[in-house]
Amino acid sequence: MEFSQLRIFQAVAEEGSITRAAERLHRVPSNLSTRLKQLEEQLGVELFLRERQRLQLSPAGKVLLDYAARLFALRDEAHGAVQGGQPAGDFVLGTMYSTAAIQLPALLARYHRAYPAVNLQVQSAPSSELLEGLLAGRLDAVLVDGPLELASLDGVPLCDEKLVLISEADHPPIRSARDVEGRAVFTFRRGCSYRLRLESWFAHDHAAMGRAIEIESYQGMLACVIAGSGVALMSESMLASLPGRESVVAHPLAEPFASATTWLMWRKGMLGANLNAWIELQQASQTDQRATA
Repeated sequence: MEFSQLRIFQAVAEEGSITRAAERLHRVPSNLSTRLKQLEEQLGVELFLRERQRLQLSPAGKVLLDYAARLFALRDEAHGAVQGGQPAGDFVLGTMYSTAAIQLPALLARYHRAYPAVNLQVQSAPSSELLEGLLAGRLDAVLVDGPLELASLDGVPLCDEKLVLISEADHPPIRSARDVEGRAVFTFRRGCSYRLRLESWFAHDHAAMGRAIEIESYQGMLACVIAGSGVALMSESMLASLPGRESVVAHPLAEPFASATTWLMWRKGMLGANLNAWIELQQASQTDQRATA
């Protein structure tokens, strides 16, 4: 069993398709099929089941996927150890959409300059999907609405965010969820932590939330709100970055819904050189920001 085989297996498992995995790895599908067949023959088990034109992991495949993630992490840790603990190899960071757009660009640039030997990959998704990827070992660390109180995780805070509800410009002041009861809400798909916060806000005020319309970008949400179609929840920093923000009104929320803290989280015992370098850089950036504030 070779690392190259495990990398192919991991890509097919995550994509659910040999064709899409081949595109991701810049290889031909027939090569991936051959290597997977060889791996299954070596292990004496089937790793995938075909269901509705999509490859699903078999029970044995699910076990191997977890071990593959741990093996890749150990390989990178060993690589760093023999180089004197220097960051190197793959580092996969998961992040919420808003954090990717606002907080990450400067940090990513600094990390790339400081550690060019690291193959840093960033994946954006709702919080629940990020947590699933972290616990499964597909992600090395995640930036999520936290802290996540799980015994298997460690973390440090990245930043505090002020949350606002936005409405069309001529909407009266919104002081509670009852003021927008029944109105459509623009949000990300289920599993988004901000969506959960919004649902809790309505429940706290004993108000019925209107239809949740799922949109995969803050720009799209803003455009729908400007058109008077409903309301949306986002961080104040996210709103400040969007063209057209002057066409809506931002309504502050009362505690405990007025703010959120973004945390960097990782699995306990998996603090390798790459992640440790990110934490040090993140903390240095926070110190710089406080000094200039």
